[in-house]
Parts: sequence; C-alpha cells; structure tokens
Amino acid sequence: MGINVSRQANLSENELLRRFVGRAHIPHEDTSYWNGLLNYHITMPEDSQDQLSLDSRLETLCQSFISNNLMTGNFGSLISVFLEKAAELLSLSDKESNLHIWHTFNALFIIRSLIKYIIETGSEFQLLQHFEAIPNEEFLRAEGETALPIAVEAVEDGAAGVAHAKTVLVVDGAKFESFIDALVNLIVVIPVKEFTYHLHLEAVNTFITLLSVHLFTEQPTEKSIIFRTIFKCQHANVLVSALLHFVARMVEVPHNMFGSSSSGSFVFGIAESLLSIFTFRKQQDVLKATGATGAELSQQFRDHYPLANQSLLLILILTNHCTTKDNPYRASLFGCADSKDSPKESASFQIDFSSVYETLCRIVTIDQATLLLYLLLHRNERFYRFVMAQNDLEDLVIPILQTLYHAPDSTSHHIYMSLIVLLILSEDDGFNKNVHNIMLKNIHWYTERTISEISLGGLLILVVIRTIQYNMLKMRDKYLHTNCLAALANMSGQFRALHPYVAQRLISLFETLARKHTRLDAQLKEPVNNGVFVNVTTTPEDMLQDLTVLEEVLRMVLEILNSCLSNQLVYCPNLVYTLLYKRSVFESFRSHHAFQDIIQNIDMVVGFFSSRLQRVQDQRGELSVNEVFEVISKGASQWSSDRLRKFPDLKFKYVEEDAPEEFFIPYVWTLVCKYGCVHFSSESIKGVTTDIQC
Repeated sequence: MGINVSRQANLSENELLRRFVGRAHIPHEDTSYWNGLLNYHITMPEDSQDQLSLDSRLETLCQSFISNNLMTGNFGSLISVFLEKAAELLSLSDKESNLHIWHTFNALFIIRSLIKYIIETGSEFQLLQHFEAIPNEEFLRAEGETALPIAVEAVEDGAAGVAHAKTVLVVDGAKFESFIDALVNLIVVIPVKEFTYHLHLEAVNTFITLLSVHLFTEQPTEKSIIFRTIFKCQHANVLVSALLHFVARMVEVPHNMFGSSSSGSFVFGIAESLLSIFTFRKQQDVLKATGATGAELSQQFRDHYPLANQSLLLILILTNHCTTKDNPYRASLFGCADSKDSPKESASFQIDFSSVYETLCRIVTIDQATLLLYLLLHRNERFYRFVMAQNDLEDLVIPILQTLYHAPDSTSHHIYMSLIVLLILSEDDGFNKNVHNIMLKNIHWYTERTISEISLGGLLILVVIRTIQYNMLKMRDKYLHTNCLAALANMSGQFRALHPYVAQRLISLFETLARKHTRLDAQLKEPVNNGVFVNVTTTPEDMLQDLTVLEEVLRMVLEILNSCLSNQLVYCPNLVYTLLYKRSVFESFRSHHAFQDIIQNIDMVVGFFSSRLQRVQDQRGELSVNEVFEVISKGASQWSSDRLRKFPDLKFKYVEEDAPEEFFIPYVWTLVCKYGCVHFSSESIKGVTTDIQC
C-alpha cells in the first residue's frame, strides 16, 4: 500500500509495506508509521480480473507476512490501530472525521486483503493465530528489537510453514471478537453518507470474506470458530436491521470514494441513525430492465448499488447457514415488523415495509432479491400479510412472470424460487381473487400472441402453463411441474373472466399432455422387438415411471378444470366455449381408471351446454360466435353446481424440504461469487457448489 498505490506501483518495493510484512515489530503506538502507511488511495477491484491482478502484485508481500507476522505481531498492531480509529469515529464531527474515515477504510482494506489471502491459502486456525499473535521475545532479541513483556507461553507453529520458530499467541480470541464488534458498530451506528459509503461497503465485504471460510474448508460450519463467533453476536437484530435498510434504500455508489463532508455532528447514535434510514428520497433508478437478462441486471445492481447488493448477499449468508440450530439472524429477519404499525414488543426490529416492498419490486428479477423475497414471504407472517394487502400487486408479480417467461436466460434455481414465490402468494384466497381484478394492457414482452388487454391472473396462468411446457422439453423436473400445478390449483377456485386465449391454453395443456400419454402408453404396449418408437437409451422401467408422472400431471390439470367449473362456471364462459369446441380431447380418458371419475363432471358440463346449444340451433339454424356465448351465459345462470360430484378443495401449501441447507447454501455462495463485489480464488474452493465462478 503506501502513498503511491493508486498509481498501481510495484507494491513489493513500497517501503512502508515492506516494513509491515518484515521482521521488525511495529507497535500500534507508532502513530507516524501508521499514518504514513494509511495515507494511500486505491482503485477497488471491479471484477475477478482486477482482483487477480491485485492478488498477483500482493503475492510476495503476503508470503513475507505469513513468514514473519507470528513473530512480529504486526497484524495485531494493525488491528489495534483499526479498533482505535473505529472507536474515535463515534465521537467526531463530519469535518474532523473525514481523514479518520479514509484511514479507517484503508486499514480495513489491508486487513480484509490479508484475511482473504490466509483463508484462500491457509486455514481458519492460521488466520486466528495471526489475529492473536504478539511479538516473540527471543525473535525480537535476535533481530535487535527491544524485548516486550510476555504473558503467555510460546506455541509451536508448524502449520504456518515457519521452521523451528516459536510464536507467542493469545489463544482466547479476544482481539478477533473485538474486531467483529467494531465491524458491527461501523455498520449500525455510523449513518450512510457520501463519504462514509465505502467504509460501510468495506465493513460488509469484510464480514463476507470472513464467512467465506466455508468455501475453503470441508469442515461443518458448526465447528468453525469464525462462524461460532459471528453467530453468537449479541447485536443480530441491529445488524440485520441495518443491512435490510441498506437494501431498501438502494443508494447509488458515490462518484468519489470520499466526498466532501458538511459540518455538524457526525454520529447521531443508533436510534437517530436508524431513524434517518426510515425516511429517504429514492435515488434515480439506473437499472435498465428493458431487454436485459437477469444476469445483466444483477451486474448493473452490483455496479451501481454495491452496498445494497453486498448487504443483501450478507443477509442471505447469515440466514441460510446454521438453520438447524438457534440462528439469531434468521430469527431477526423473520421477526421484524412494519415501522408504520404500533410498536410490537415481540418484533425483533421495525422497518418500513413499504420501502422494502418497493425495492423488491424493482429488483425481484435478480436471483438474490427473489431469494430474500422468498424468505420474507415464507417465514415472516407480518410481511406476508403486508404484501397481500397491497393494491399494486402487479408491480411484484409481473417481474416474476418475466423471469419465468425468459427461463432460458435464468438459472434453474432462479426459476424454481420464482415459482415457489408464486405458490406462496397463491396460498392466499384474497390474492387469487384480486389478480383477476387487475387489468393489464399491452404486455410487450409476452410475444406468443398479441393481447391488448388481459387480467394479471390470466397472464399468470399463461406464463405458468408455458413454464410447464418448457420444463417438459428442457428440464424434466417433477418438482417444478408440481409447484406450477399447485399454484394453478390454488388459484382455480377463483378463476374469473378468463381471456379466450387463456382458456384455450388451459385446454391445450391437457391436449398436449394427452397426446404424449397416448404415445408413451402405445410404446409400452409394443413388443420390444417391434418397438420402433422406443428410444434405445430409455428402459421400459423409465418409460413406466414417466407414464406414472404424466398421469399425475394429467389428473391435476383435470382437477384444476373441475375446480373452476365447480366454483366459477358462471364467470368463465370462455372456458365453457373452449371445452365445447375441444370436447374430443377427453374421449380416450373417459374409461381410464385414473381419470373417469373427474371427467364425468366435465362431461356433465359439456353435455348440459351442448344440449342447450343444439335446441337453440334447431330453432335458429347455424349460430354465430356471439349467439353461442349468449346461450352459454344464459345457461350458466341456470346451471347448478350441485349436480356435479364433489371433490376436495384444491389447497396446496409450500413446505420446505428437509435439510434445506443442501439447496440454499450452495445457491447463496454461487450468487456471492457470481454477483458479489468480493472475488475469491476459484482454484482453492473445496467443492461447495459445482458451478461457482469466482
């Protein structure tokens, strides 16, 4: 580092850095040295290539640091300097603190760079050794240094690669815990201003870097001292509150790292600081959604709103690890309440749900935002009720539908989580009713067919059906089928005013599945030596399993149609019209044991309206489309659903799988590595995911 780092000088030749990683102890009281070291500017790495370039320039210095620090304790001195500067920030005015902000940021950047290097190349134990190391008396005497008092015994350091050296360590972790507390204070106490933005960002990045130990070790996180220390934090509520506020505010990154500051008191205290976050002016949104893929929007979000992005990723890390034990961060996120409600004693903290909701609507096409929305809807009952009461549900639902519509541009995980969010929303009868009352015009991104006007519910049905068909062709995921159909089933009792094209697509879905069932059934009945349609790579057992799954899906589609006819027939003339037009698609299933009971209901509806149409046609002759609808509408007013066989109401509730960490932890770390501001060495990752690209 040093004064000329911003010019990308050869870091190995920087005298201040060479001294820091060298064989001489530098006490934290040496103010002139530390001020000199911390007077530097640096261009932050923006991508993995920038990080790789910086890492290569730091490599020699880091190796010297590893060789010498356990004897010199200089890292501990730097930690002490950082702790002092962080503490001083809490009592300074804006003008006085500007230099302190700069120095504190620079100290933290050096600390994070060294933490990252040790985690990637060494072990968690080595990292904690370097945190707690104090100068070795024998080593310093040999180097000509003044001996310092030593209070604890020497420890052999074989793991650090330093041969025949004895290192004095404080092994109680006190300095590491103080460091964690200081990071929390920087995040939750100091208000976000233009010239503090990067300090907050660096504190959040340091947390993520520490927790990345999970990527570079194969031991369970429950055995990690870093995880245990962070997860026993007494400030989980204020930390999650601050991070969620950073996400909700979505403040754009300043053009200058340390802008000009105004006069006045710098620290407002926790209460005033958090209050100031409740009221804010929305920044101009620079996310360009038109024509952009989810990955492109994620990159834009990271580049323009890095503090919001990193805070969101840190929330996901904290809440998805250690889920089987008491996790204070999960409890905090799931227990927060709306700040506009009266104070709730049981709430972990209060936040303006409106700002959280508005921000999630803006960024829900991004993987990490969908995952946060899922957590809040699934586990925070207050937030779920708040969302269900919103009058602008289209602002949330339409971006989710766009993600599903452009499925090839998204990961399978993102598609899956988007569907689960829709399933959770569909568990509410009010939602299922309201989506059919929200009318949309000119949905340009839906290109299957030009539709001038359609209800939000109709659009939702179209996109979910399309997702089922996409899954049949590309993904062949049984659980994805199940979630799609469960959402449609939950909504089916409230289907209203279905657009003609929506009605057509519902029946076409059954027709497509029926043709596939017929082909598969015929192939299974063909003699093996005559089975010209049988795929040589597919065994009869596989085909039988596919047939069983297909029959379950067909049954579900029939139940959805039956639910609509039983509950909303009078409001769905287009569905009745389409059933009459496509009645032949059900013929081959009338005698099938898996379908005949429910097809009897559909046959009864078709028969009732067919006979009425026939009578009118006998009187008037050939009927126009409008006349057919007139007959259907009049008949619907006289129809009684009591004549149909009763089936249980279709109600499905999302239930999280056992051991959800197996899905969510690799997913979260993939997002951290792919879309985060901290770039890790992919070569050192111990197989946490199969697709991490750091």
